[in-house]
Amino acid sequence: MLRYSCCISNRSYEAKQPSFYREQRRVSSDRITLCSGGGGATAVVSSSRLRDLVFVVNPQGANGRTAKEWKKLLPYLRSRLGEDCNICESLTSGPSHAIDITREVSGSEKLYIALIGYIFSYHHVALYQAIRDGADAVIAVGGDGTLHEVVNGFFWEGKPVGNLNSETSHSAALGLIPLGTGSDFARTFGWKNDPCEAVDRIAKGIRSRVDVGVIDQEGRDSHYFINVADVHLSAKAGFYASKYKKFGSLCYVIGALQAFMGHDNRDMRIKVNGGEWEVYPQVTALCVGNAKYFGGGMKITPNASPGNGNLEVVVLQDFKWYDFILKLHKLYNGTHLSVNNVSSRSVQSIEVEEVSESGSIYVQSDGEHLGFLPRKFQVLPGAIDMIS
Repeated sequence: MLRYSCCISNRSYEAKQPSFYREQRRVSSDRITLCSGGGGATAVVSSSRLRDLVFVVNPQGANGRTAKEWKKLLPYLRSRLGEDCNICESLTSGPSHAIDITREVSGSEKLYIALIGYIFSYHHVALYQAIRDGADAVIAVGGDGTLHEVVNGFFWEGKPVGNLNSETSHSAALGLIPLGTGSDFARTFGWKNDPCEAVDRIAKGIRSRVDVGVIDQEGRDSHYFINVADVHLSAKAGFYASKYKKFGSLCYVIGALQAFMGHDNRDMRIKVNGGEWEVYPQVTALCVGNAKYFGGGMKITPNASPGNGNLEVVVLQDFKWYDFILKLHKLYNGTHLSVNNVSSRSVQSIEVEEVSESGSIYVQSDGEHLGFLPRKFQVLPGAIDMIS
């Protein structure tokens, strides 16, 4: 018998036993009943093995729309999946919390719904245990930010969590119900922001291997991305856009306008696949794509595919503010590779540093600000099973 309790407090974290609410479905051999109450959540399982699914939900996503859509989705989710699992619903809060849930939730025969809000480092064990102990899937419910955190929860100290437990007979898969502001990763697969369609995919459980990008800097832990990582102007624009999420997709436009204020193109050095250093003068932005879209539908790395074992690197050089206005339609439809001062190449790894080493060139991945150059980006081919 496995136990798990989780925090729902919206207050800042204090180092003590968290409070919680939980609703639990208990399973007999042929039917499900519903019960609720206090104390630790206990899984009661039938003799036949159930699917172990962990849903990580960001109720703050899309300016609160994710929470509303999630509540609407729950009846359909229970009707579609409830016969195959116990359901434990909990509310937690804190920074990087999706990473923590992925690592910590115990992998018993139940379906966990973890509602996450703000982020704090206390929960860094959560998603680790969910995957290590044999959860069938961890499913991000929200936008690219939530997906990004869940993907990082699949790794621990530079290694896939699934490789740390030799006793599990299967690996956890990554799932997605796209309900966020951008949901750019879903666009690569042609998925709509249709939660019922996403639940149907989860019910079918068809898996495919996808690549993951990893970002390294000397003296720091590795960071993982599944969509697009970028450097300089676009990364700075993403940093500012995160402050205007209440404006929906318009936040990307506002972020770009603010990033252009005081922007200077910079000379950079890059090293591809461990080769020789090359100088790229007057770089405006450098994007490393495992998938195709970022910035609310901009097809920035149109040749990227998350299953081909490569990353696509697109470099924009010597762009002025009016170039973006004149060529914005090309950036959105993916035809910008034919534009002067835009280059593209397929790589397994790329190291990027600024020639002047000012320490002021922004780096982000999947919309999360990571700091500044230098950085090394490389691909981990087929690193995760994804429900597709």
